Amino acid sequence: MQRLYLQFYVTILVVLAVFVGAAALLWRLADDDNRTPQYLDVAAELTGALLPDADAAKADQQKAIEALHRKLRFDIALYRADGEQIAMAGKPPPRFSPERARVGWRRGPGGPNFTLQLPDGRWLVARQVRERPNPTFWIAAALALVAIAVAVGAFPVVRGLGRRLERLRAGVEQLGGGDLGARVKVEGRDEVAALAESFNRSAQRIEELLTAHRLLLANASHELRTPLARIAVAASLLGDNADPKTRDSLKQDVAELDQLIEQILLASRLEALPTLEHREPVDLLAVAAEEASHYDLEASGQPVTVLGDRTLLRRLVRNLVENARRYGGEGPVSVSVTHEDGRAVLEVTDRGPGVPEAERQRIFEPFYRLAGGHESGRGSGLGLALVLDIARRHGGDAVCLAAEGGGSRFRVDLPAA
Repeated sequence: MQRLYLQFYVTILVVLAVFVGAAALLWRLADDDNRTPQYLDVAAELTGALLPDADAAKADQQKAIEALHRKLRFDIALYRADGEQIAMAGKPPPRFSPERARVGWRRGPGGPNFTLQLPDGRWLVARQVRERPNPTFWIAAALALVAIAVAVGAFPVVRGLGRRLERLRAGVEQLGGGDLGARVKVEGRDEVAALAESFNRSAQRIEELLTAHRLLLANASHELRTPLARIAVAASLLGDNADPKTRDSLKQDVAELDQLIEQILLASRLEALPTLEHREPVDLLAVAAEEASHYDLEASGQPVTVLGDRTLLRRLVRNLVENARRYGGEGPVSVSVTHEDGRAVLEVTDRGPGVPEAERQRIFEPFYRLAGGHESGRGSGLGLALVLDIARRHGGDAVCLAAEGGGSRFRVDLPAA
């Protein structure tokens, strides 16, 4: 994943590099273009005014050339219009030919070389004695220093912006992970701060809506128990003339509704609690044996102690056994507890039609029904969803496997104490 602050910072560096390069190039072009023929003509007129006339004595012209040499630090040679050398100061210049001479300048190995034709027809050839600092280089160096200063100064700003965005992303992930109390710190007064405020408002609204939803669900489930209790009492008071099958079916429906409401209440309570309310040493085999005895079953295996909520672990075992009895057909149901590699393993096996491999994970979803459900309405309701939730709250997991010889094998592994 590319860091946003690095993208900002690299963009700034690239822009600075392009700016420095373009500025240096433009200066170089401007420096070259400024040496126009008009400029050279003016230089020739000024030099001619400083030198003696063309018919002056050679000694006077030599003296003037030497004075220019000392002031300008140029190797200078003065020629007549026909190419005859009049005076020279410094190192001898290359052989001069007026036929091939051209007014202008060029950059030589020792510096710029000038060739000027004075108004009286004489030629002046000058060559710089020592290299002077190139203004283009120094300007580019100054711009480079400015770019470095901007880069150093921009890094804390860009990094601070990146950190704020990272904290905002962490808050979003925390909220998406189920922590409804996740909030981010509002820093500054810019767009990022406004985004953080919007996130906090949205998170607050989501928390309020979900809290209201849970309260409504819990209150509705609680209120449903009263009419269900009345229906159960009315079913038990039916006379002997009532159809026994209808009476038993009514009692079974009432019991299932009551169990579903109980599971809804438990699911709502678990959603409101990020962690376990109680944690104590629990003998998983003893809990499994106690719950299995309610269905005339026996639990086998070895005692294994886990740290957790005894009530929730009872509900976990009860839901697995009820699921096996309901959808396991007429075959036997077995319950076992073992200790494997520091884990407590609870297994509940039935001999029913089994669960297709493609749907073994989805049956742990609330109210999921198997494709092509059987007449019994093969739906898991909230029972298996609660099993998975309770197992994960204890640091474990729950899976559905195929049992040897047919049927399903539900396996729950929890960390042993």
